[in-house]
Amino acid sequence: MAATASPGAGGMDAKPRTSPKSVKFLFGGLAGLSAGLLRQATYTTTRLGIYTVLFERLTGADGTPPGFLLKALIGMTAGATGAFVGTPAEVALIRMTADGRLPPDQRRGYKNVFNALIRIAREEGVPTLWRGCIPTMARAVVVNAAQLASYSQSKQFLLDSGYFSDNILCHFCASMISGLVTTAASMPVDIVKTRIQNMRMIDGKPEYKNGLDVLVKVVRYEGFFSLWKGFTPYYARLGPHTVLTFIFLEQMNKAYKRLFLSG
Repeated sequence: MAATASPGAGGMDAKPRTSPKSVKFLFGGLAGLSAGLLRQATYTTTRLGIYTVLFERLTGADGTPPGFLLKALIGMTAGATGAFVGTPAEVALIRMTADGRLPPDQRRGYKNVFNALIRIAREEGVPTLWRGCIPTMARAVVVNAAQLASYSQSKQFLLDSGYFSDNILCHFCASMISGLVTTAASMPVDIVKTRIQNMRMIDGKPEYKNGLDVLVKVVRYEGFFSLWKGFTPYYARLGPHTVLTFIFLEQMNKAYKRLFLSG
């Protein structure tokens, strides 16, 4: 005797069920949103603000911009300072996004980034907020020296060519070049950071001694160009980010000068 299917057993009237894994992914992905926003508000505004101020201070009285090496040094300074200021928010971000993957009895259950920062300082001490600060600053030094200096240099080159004026098209082209340079410079640093974070213990010893050892072993066993494996998707992510960052920065700088410095 054939069994009769009930309306809710898979027929047209059945309500679509949402997978618990989908719900966990959606809400888990939003768990660190406040921390991610705070990190951008601290790290990005600090590095861009310091770079802009130092760049203007070191520009000659006749309008001559600083040389490339000085631009790179300004970028390093801005990047290191921004990374230091943004580290607490990054620590909170890492913990909040990882919380959902922990067993229920080990979850910290931070409500938002401010709750996370207060609890970390209270329960583990204020210095914990800057845990991992040194490698974060080292990466920021490389990335910002490449990104900020290459953008300024590219923009200067495009303006000097006579084919561009100081407008959004020029900013777009300069930032795309900057994204390309930044990708090439930062990928080896990211490989070192990732390998060290995920390294195994072999016969009771760590797989790598330090960052230089990672680079030597990767080049020796995987080839020199493996340092830039995945270049295209990396640039596809970093390129638009760099374009939006510098276009908004240029427009806000122009608005600030027009509204507050023109008088």
